[in-house]
Amino acid sequence: MPEAAGEEVDMKKPFVTKEKLEEIIKEIPTPFHLYDEKGIRDNAAALKEAFSWNKGFREYFAVKATPTPALIKILAEYGYGCDCSSLTELMLSEAMGITGDKIMFSSNVTPAEEYVKCAQLNGIINLDDITHIDFLEKTLGTIPKKISCRYNPGGTFTITNDIMDNPGDAKYGMTTEQLFEAFRILKEKGVEEFGLHAFLCSNTVTNEYYPMLAKVLFETAVRLKEETGAHITFINLSGGVGIPYRPDQEPNDIRVIGEGVHRVYDEVLAPAGMDDVAIYTELGRFMMGPYGGLVTTAVHEKHIHKEYIGVDACAANLMRPAIYGAYHHITVMGKEDESCDHRYDVTGSLCENSDKFAIDRMLPKIDRGDILFIHDTGAHGFSMGYNYNGRLWSAEVLLKSDGSFEQIRRRQEPKDYFATLDGTPEYKKMFG
Repeated sequence: MPEAAGEEVDMKKPFVTKEKLEEIIKEIPTPFHLYDEKGIRDNAAALKEAFSWNKGFREYFAVKATPTPALIKILAEYGYGCDCSSLTELMLSEAMGITGDKIMFSSNVTPAEEYVKCAQLNGIINLDDITHIDFLEKTLGTIPKKISCRYNPGGTFTITNDIMDNPGDAKYGMTTEQLFEAFRILKEKGVEEFGLHAFLCSNTVTNEYYPMLAKVLFETAVRLKEETGAHITFINLSGGVGIPYRPDQEPNDIRVIGEGVHRVYDEVLAPAGMDDVAIYTELGRFMMGPYGGLVTTAVHEKHIHKEYIGVDACAANLMRPAIYGAYHHITVMGKEDESCDHRYDVTGSLCENSDKFAIDRMLPKIDRGDILFIHDTGAHGFSMGYNYNGRLWSAEVLLKSDGSFEQIRRRQEPKDYFATLDGTPEYKKMFG
């Protein structure tokens, strides 16, 4: 089934020129993920401006989206923290000096050692389940004075009669009844500051999602305050604000979204005497997605039942198309103004037929040696990499605001792939 009919010419433009890519490739061979510092900074500033009406606002960048220190440090310059979900993400945050209440630890099926690490860093724990209250207390010997609970209202979440997602099928969060009981238990155990968190939809391309989610959470927070007496100091809208992967999609306007949340805040929280509640977000895809691209080179062509272009990247570098059927736009560099009159499957080299970046995609004629730019890989791109078939992770490169570039993560080498065999006879035979 074709992904898209294609446009007469490519209507989605990369943030980098062919000439700059050729310059980078002389030093760093393809494939690699390239990131746009200017775009990241402009977007970070826009988010901060959109929620400037809220005194306590903070973005907690979803580390799982792009666990790359050089990029997270850029966001830290804007006062943003880290949303972590594992021990190693907590360690990464600590290594960058991001600790205390700049860590939001939102995890599930959480091992004891991860709660211990978060407590050592004085991060905010976001409890996923009511049974974790006892588990946390036994693990730490106490309950933190400041804590958050993750809410799952169940059912489906709709916007303008369209079903956006199905929280009732999600493994995350507490039911309404469990949430209220958890707040009562935690208050009895000495918690002084409460937070409320929910994630109901993924990658929404609409300005309505956050305001509608905010209304659900704000109304729930008012009830929690009235029925349990809990002092709620922050409400975390989590992620879900998406990006336009397809060229015909309109991007979200974060300023419109921020104003929509502001309006609901004034309608629901302010009259309840809760106009001091801080608003938090945990954006990953929105913060980085459009500002990253996978750069790869066409190395083979195949003419059988279909027309194939083989590139030097594969699903090990970008898994989303293979496992989700996700669309990522492709630009053939230098051929942006040529007609998209050739139908291709663009494939990698894995021994899996799903290793395709595009299926029946209309593109300009592609020749061996052409550079392809696969758009919107700045989030959940590199981070979802894996080593199937012994394929190695690519490098990461930052295109700086001044036009220079820097390798911010080297490409994996065979010795890295075999590193966990260090000390075995096989490893010593291969690498001395």
